Amino acid sequence: MAERGQLPHPAKRLCCRPGYGSGCRPGQRAGGSGPGGGALCAGPSSAAAAAALGLLPLGKTQSPESLLDIAARKVAEKWPFQRVEERFERIPEPVQRRIVYWSFPRSEREICMYSSFNTGAEDPAAGPGGAAAPGGAMDAAAAAADENRLPFRRGIALLDGGCVDNVLQVGFHLSGTVTEPAMQSEPETVCNVAISFDRCKITSVTCSCGNKDIFYCAHVVALSLYRIRKPDQVKLHLPISETLFQMNRDQLQKFVQYLITVHHTEVLPTAQKLADEILSQNSEINQVHGALWMCIVLNPHCKLEQKSSWLKQLKKWNSVDVCPWEDGNHGNELPNLTNALPQGANANQDSSNRPHRTVFTRAIEACDLHWQDSHLQHIISSDLYTNYCYHDDTENLLFDSQGWPLWHEHVPTACARVDALRSHGYPREALRLAIAIVNTLRRQQQKQLEMFRAQKKELLHRGVTSITNLEGWVGHPLDPIGTLFGSLMEACRVDDDSFHGFSDFTENLGQCKSLEYQHLPAHKFLEEGESYLTLAVEVALIGLGQQRIMPDGLYAQEKVCRNEEQLISKLQEIELDDTLVKIFRKQAVFLLEGGPYSGLGEVIHRESVPMHTFAKYLFTSLLPHDAELAYKTALRAMRLLVLESTAPSGDLSRPHHIASVVPNRYPRWFTLSHIESQQCELASTMLTAAKGDVRRLETVLESIQKNIHSSSHIFKLAQDAFKIATLMDSLPDITLLKVSLELGLQVMRMTLSTLNWRRREMVRWLVTCATEVGVYALDSIMQNWFTLFTPTEATSIVATTVMSNNTIVRLHLDCHQQEKLAGSARTLALQCAMKDPQNCALSALTLCEKDHIAFETAYQIVLDAATAGMSYSQLFTIARYMEHRGYPMRAYKLATLAMTHLNLSYNQDTHPAINDVLWACALSHSLGKNELAAIIPLVVKSVKCATVLSDILRRCTLTTPGMVGLHGRRNSGKLMSLDKAPLRQLLDATIGAYINTTHSRLTHISPRHYSEFIEFLSKARETFLMAHDGHIQFTQFIDNLKQIYKGKKKLMMLVRERFG
Repeated sequence: MAERGQLPHPAKRLCCRPGYGSGCRPGQRAGGSGPGGGALCAGPSSAAAAAALGLLPLGKTQSPESLLDIAARKVAEKWPFQRVEERFERIPEPVQRRIVYWSFPRSEREICMYSSFNTGAEDPAAGPGGAAAPGGAMDAAAAAADENRLPFRRGIALLDGGCVDNVLQVGFHLSGTVTEPAMQSEPETVCNVAISFDRCKITSVTCSCGNKDIFYCAHVVALSLYRIRKPDQVKLHLPISETLFQMNRDQLQKFVQYLITVHHTEVLPTAQKLADEILSQNSEINQVHGALWMCIVLNPHCKLEQKSSWLKQLKKWNSVDVCPWEDGNHGNELPNLTNALPQGANANQDSSNRPHRTVFTRAIEACDLHWQDSHLQHIISSDLYTNYCYHDDTENLLFDSQGWPLWHEHVPTACARVDALRSHGYPREALRLAIAIVNTLRRQQQKQLEMFRAQKKELLHRGVTSITNLEGWVGHPLDPIGTLFGSLMEACRVDDDSFHGFSDFTENLGQCKSLEYQHLPAHKFLEEGESYLTLAVEVALIGLGQQRIMPDGLYAQEKVCRNEEQLISKLQEIELDDTLVKIFRKQAVFLLEGGPYSGLGEVIHRESVPMHTFAKYLFTSLLPHDAELAYKTALRAMRLLVLESTAPSGDLSRPHHIASVVPNRYPRWFTLSHIESQQCELASTMLTAAKGDVRRLETVLESIQKNIHSSSHIFKLAQDAFKIATLMDSLPDITLLKVSLELGLQVMRMTLSTLNWRRREMVRWLVTCATEVGVYALDSIMQNWFTLFTPTEATSIVATTVMSNNTIVRLHLDCHQQEKLAGSARTLALQCAMKDPQNCALSALTLCEKDHIAFETAYQIVLDAATAGMSYSQLFTIARYMEHRGYPMRAYKLATLAMTHLNLSYNQDTHPAINDVLWACALSHSLGKNELAAIIPLVVKSVKCATVLSDILRRCTLTTPGMVGLHGRRNSGKLMSLDKAPLRQLLDATIGAYINTTHSRLTHISPRHYSEFIEFLSKARETFLMAHDGHIQFTQFIDNLKQIYKGKKKLMMLVRERFG
């Protein structure tokens, strides 16, 4: 065993060589970076030792890390970045950069461990104290040579030799080049190194040197150590996906062009192949969308052995640990950041315990599906397949009342069949099946409406709702509504004769914006006057209006929003005619009366997907044709029950229905801010449309006040209404202005007791709005100020603005109206001063200046509060105001009250209150001897600072008390004697303060302050000499100092030189 002073084996020292001692925090370098030396981590006992080791410069301290860096480092160590993105809707770029920065490993020990095979055995050739044992010199030299051949040691040599270059970090990927110097038998080589990492662990490495060893090569070591030792020299970029997301179309185009130009030999063939497929509408990359694997296994002509082969392969992929999940969620290792409250026993049990579905699960399940059903075969193969023997007593009829075929199957699965037929070149068959599915949905919608009407009274009385759809069709992984809509829209762009395959109409598919959709007559199975276009629009409206539960997870919730917006965007491309307007009217009525099956039903589930975006589209589409129905639809959609404390619970008696088992908890809606903004947009659209209509505006206002819970969104609506009401090209709409004011008042009430950084802006805006409404609105907000504003806001912003000349001119007020408004402002000011005298007293005095009674009342409020709650600075401020207004005695009264609250110690010679003290003494001096005599005892009691006292003393001796008037006129008179009161008391206090201060300073004085101390004694001598026996007192004082502090020889020598 090695002795205490013996160094460990060189190979063992490699792990701690770069400066990561046991006491160092990970990522903190200790001193010493020589190639062969170890390094110690500085202990806490000696800053000098730390400086000697290179940890800190001598005489300097280490600045603490920012809170951002501390938090980012912890996140980078523990949490996958993808999970962080799922938890938070938007991560600011600086935060992303710091997380990416701290995600790289910071321990060189791990780099050493994965690049060197070492047991850690000690050097047998080393004797005690590190001396070589006899005969061991050659063995030690051989060991040193072996050590230098280790990848870790070679990597250090490459790094120290400046061989690492072009280092770039993009997200969680580090790349660079390492130049291997030329040897005698080998030329210089440049190795390209790439390192991937996650949570401070290297996950994969590649190097062009061709290393096949299980350990890192020297080039990987060199690049890793470069990143650890020189992190600030590494150019860092966010993940490429973030960069691409920020680019516009032109930038993306330029990016691809330059990428192909620089790497044309590597990427040009692939780029050309992808470009050809993207531009070809019938290519697999465009046609097989969303449900790729479902389309493959649902190939109508897929043989049994082929399907078995696919099933085997899909199950193999499905069993891999890293197989992505369908909903995008990857584990539950993060704490519940949005709901820290304990949940009930049954809360969220489905989402936490159920097996997660991977991207292959649905395809595996689809392997059990087949096309041999005779009814299905007839549907897809014939336009003449009908049966007019209709019986309405069966739920899953094969035909409807008109004899048209229906297809009852799980809707997303049925639509996946349509997608598979389209993808494998059977557009006619896909269209037939799509029509049957849509007819089935329409029949189900009618049946559901009849069923709800029969139970409506009971359900509305109980206030409960159920959802029979376990998964929503919009945002579904298989995109059923998008599939049906796409199939029908393709059909309405071509005529019947040319509808033989995709190739006949692919040229038109990319022209959605410019192409007019035609009401082409359908094959069969459509009502009179209907077409593929009306059918496509209707199925889109049915899907968008379906009541469905908000899914779990950020990915799934964002997909719901995104798919809804994409579908609405496609609908907006279609120009509405009378036929389509009828469809809109029909579906709007269905949705309003559809009960639990509709997202616009009277009673909906608390966690139902909101209808704001869809309702806004319905509103704008219906408004020119049926305003009453448009407003009814939009007003119904305004609700956001997930934010309500009491909302309808689910029907627990129906186990196949979804219910909220914890009705008072806030679900984890990651897209809630987006949803609230859409709710705000819907309300703003209605406000704009309702301009000039008093009844509609009142209804919309009531809906906003009831359903919108965000003060910032209500404030935005108030501002929008104000802008619309005061457009420059028309007279102000007084009703809309009142709506704006009402919304502003609601914002004031909501934010009165909460912190809001926009509060001052909101208050100022409200006063502006009330001014536009009229004088009665201003009077009203001042009379009810305590429910809207804090006392400070009411006096400093509201009342002050109301009393300003600009407001008077803007309102064209006569004298009587001005006086009435001023009276309300003064009443408000006095009430605020009573409630918060510390912050409102001065404003109240200012506002009451022109009314003697109100001014006296405000002054009395100040006096009453002076002894209890007001600080000396507030009292001094009011006292100076009083002097400025020509009330010197009142100013003096307030100054004396302020002095009782003040306490200046001996070393506070730069305190901000010094000017106030000097002003108070000057005021007292100007008023007369009696006032000066009264304030000096207060000064002596409150001020212990010698320089301040001496300054006051000198000023009092320059002029006669009471002889300098307010206008500065100097009259001859007898100066006050320092031997009599009140100046004698002040002189004694000043001398005493100098003595006490001198002793206090000498207890901890340093040589660099000696000259300053001598100057201080010189000022003290000037004060001593103002007394008739001052010379004697000062001499005795100096002698005492020499005796007491004789140990401070150098200082006492300076004292003798100056003062004898």
